[in-house]
Formats: sequence, C-alpha cells, structure tokens
Amino acid sequence: MSIIQRPFTDQTVLITGASRGIGAAIAERFSSVGMNVVIHYLQSHEAANETARSCMKHGAKVLTAAADLRSREQILRLQEKLDHHGMMPDILVNNAGISHYGLLSDVTEDMWDEVMDINLKGTFLTTQQFMKPMISQKYGRIINVSSIWGISGASCEVVYSTAKGGMNAFTKALAKELAPSGVTVNAVAPGAVDTLMMANFDTEEKAALENEIPVGRFAQPNEIASLVYFLALPESGYITGQIISPNGGWLT
Repeated sequence: MSIIQRPFTDQTVLITGASRGIGAAIAERFSSVGMNVVIHYLQSHEAANETARSCMKHGAKVLTAAADLRSREQILRLQEKLDHHGMMPDILVNNAGISHYGLLSDVTEDMWDEVMDINLKGTFLTTQQFMKPMISQKYGRIINVSSIWGISGASCEVVYSTAKGGMNAFTKALAKELAPSGVTVNAVAPGAVDTLMMANFDTEEKAALENEIPVGRFAQPNEIASLVYFLALPESGYITGQIISPNGGWLT
C-alpha cells in the first residue's frame, strides 16, 4: 500500500527531453494543475527555458536541468540537483529519444549505438536511479514514451523500431518487478504526431501517411500529453505493464 501523503498536485514530475514537442506538451499539462515540474534537456537551453516560462504561467514550480542521460555520472548530478531543490520526482516520464530513418544496409555502428544509447540506455539509467526513492516511499509512476513502430515495426526505421520495441519489453518486465512497491510502469506508444520528428518526411509522404490513418490526421502533442497525465494519476494505480498506443485507429 502507498505511504505517500502528498496530494497529487503537490507531487513532482520529471520529464526527460522536455524542451519541445511531446515533452514540452507533457510539461505544460502537468503544470496546468500547479504541479512541480522538472524540464530536462540536453542542449536546447533556450527551448527548455521557453517551455519553463510557459509552465510558470500556471503558477507551477519549475526547474530546468541539463544532463546527458547516457552518462550515469551526469544522472547522479541531476539527481543531486533535484534533491537540493526539494524536487525529487514521484513521476518519471522517459520521453528523451531520437529517431532514425533509412535503409538498414546504410546504418553504421555509430548510428546504431547512438539510437540505442539515447532511447534505451538513457531510459535504463534514468529509471534505475530515480525509481529508488519511489520504492522507498512505496509510490511512484514511470511512463515511457515509446512509438507505434515499437509495436508493429516500420520499413526504413529498423533501428528506431528496435529501440522502441526494447523500451516496450523494458516496460512490461519492470512493471512486474515494481508492482509490489506501489510503482506503476507503462508506455505510451503514439502513432504519427505533428512534431519535428516528422521533418524527415516531405509533403507527399505526410499526406500519404494521413490517408492511412482512419481519423485522417496526425496527433497533436497535447493529445499524447493527456494520456501520459492520466497514467500518472493516483487513481490509475491498477494500470501497469501496458503499452497504450494513441494512433487514430492506424493500428488496432
């Protein structure tokens, strides 16, 4: 049973890769109810500050923090900073990631390593470190932002599909491990979302994709953020180990 006493709106959420896109939308969704929000970024300092300013308009306590999540040392420094500011997360959203588009025959080892390190190793190291306080307090929420391609796979996105498929397996296994500690682990696996990640596709390719989606459009980042928020609620405590794909009916 949970021993946490703080109301939901007094809890803290850490969103990795929150300077723009889905991550920024998630930060704004949590800040809209006045929660404490930690906006992580790697290099996009000004974009992270812009997201922070938007969040602070809601009266939320906001902290920006830079870290390379491929480095355990930097994650430890991030944790120390959050502890110093009294903002250790009750909710962790592993959103940081990169995509890769191209034929597998053209993928180099460096490309493979970069996608795996940022999408999978970063999720592993960040989760491993920040789940410890959640276990101690017998309460927590871990939400991994995956992709529809981690479920179905995609031609010319083999590396990215593999990384997100690994994230889905990580989610399912860790959910079973942490369930006795009152910590839920779920993944949100969006379909096509109108973010910079779609920049690799030209206008005709985007139109063709939209024609494949039953609702006839891409998702907006705030629609994904709403699902992440729902999974973080205290009353969502019976939902764990799930890969939920908001995709407009594209994959059923």
